[in-house]
Amino acid sequence: MNSLTIGNLQRRRAAARGLALAAMLLAAACATPAAKTPVVTTPATAMPAATPATTTGTVARAPRRTPYVDASALDIPTLFPPAPQAGSARYESDRRMFRQTRSFKDTPRWVMATSDAKVGAADMMRNFSCALNVDVTPAIAPQIAKFAGNLSSDAGRVTGSAKDYYKRLRPYFIDEGEICRPRDELGKSFDYPSGHTIAGWAWASALAQVAPERATPILARGRAYGESRIVCGVHNVTAVDAGRLAATAVALLAQLNAQYQADLAAARAEYAALKQAAPRPDVARCADEAALVALPLD
Repeated sequence: MNSLTIGNLQRRRAAARGLALAAMLLAAACATPAAKTPVVTTPATAMPAATPATTTGTVARAPRRTPYVDASALDIPTLFPPAPQAGSARYESDRRMFRQTRSFKDTPRWVMATSDAKVGAADMMRNFSCALNVDVTPAIAPQIAKFAGNLSSDAGRVTGSAKDYYKRLRPYFIDEGEICRPRDELGKSFDYPSGHTIAGWAWASALAQVAPERATPILARGRAYGESRIVCGVHNVTAVDAGRLAATAVALLAQLNAQYQADLAAARAEYAALKQAAPRPDVARCADEAALVALPLD
């Protein structure tokens, strides 16, 4: 998006069985501390290429590689409307949803949202294991981890700088309410679009290509990643919608890339072997997770 100008930019859902899952997710969320990563600062007047958002809302440097999608290939901000302005219908709708979803605090869905704040490869693969119906880790599924991780990295690189252009405040700066992560973890990062939603939907898009027969539960889990940011209270609905649309655009264009197709073939072959040899995730845990994924936010 280095070629974008300011002119271009200005044209853009149970709990009964969930307690067991809550304990498991909470343990997982606390097991691995988030790694500290260097912060890349970007000018407020332009939208240079960005690298993917980390748990803290900062930006992490990705290893050098040829991307599936070049940063200048998509005019991402034209795909969604600009961040809502104070007093508009979209702005007030976001505020209502933030206040309404504070009722999830200390519920199993809240615990799930806390766990979903971690978007490293091991975390993503653990959280998509039920959807894949295979217990996957980066160690036993390196090709799948590489493929989905690359697409997520590209989606963040192409879209991430929009936050610093729009500078929309996160919802808890506008209305009082509890959030599921420490405020100092998020720092002064902005709301629109949601980087975690971009990551979650990019992973879901990649995994649905790897295992198309499991596309429905995979994409439902990817949707839940974005909804977790609303439950957590760290993003508005409009920021989640924008993040999902942006990741979709990158995922579609990436399919034209030859390296994407080669990596997809390797990931599909790996998944086919894992279905025969790898352990299946716990049935009760997956049923609890599915109930939480299906839980409406309103």
